[in-house]
Amino acid sequence: MRGFLAAAGLLAAASAAAASPAPVGVWSMPKDKATVRISECGDALCATLVGLKKPNDKDGRPKVDKRNPDRALRDRPVIGISLLTDMKPEGAGWAGRFYNPDDGRSYDGTIVADGNDRLKLRGCVVGGLLCKTQVLKRVD
Repeated sequence: MRGFLAAAGLLAAASAAAASPAPVGVWSMPKDKATVRISECGDALCATLVGLKKPNDKDGRPKVDKRNPDRALRDRPVIGISLLTDMKPEGAGWAGRFYNPDDGRSYDGTIVADGNDRLKLRGCVVGGLLCKTQVLKRVD
């Protein structure tokens, strides 16, 4: 009976973690380099780049997605691009792919809430051997 209760407790805790609310809102990247709006898109998360600390290039023109591997997308403005793909609930957070316009690459990654006003984004390459974590702070 105790085993059943323990299992039921673990299941309830796992369900509560998986059911945690989506981190919807506006978030600031480290050093306020960029601002991202996260919203729900069905059962996944969407994120749009909505602002940059330095929105223009050295010639005063709006920055474009110049490192995108798809040549047809290299002239699109970076403000407004989508940054998440298939970011779906997993465990206590969300897992999917991030697009990084700084290098034009996509990375496997996770998002986990660290309280109400912080998110930890972890992106990895080489099958998870090399990872980087960034902390985002809630703006709105």
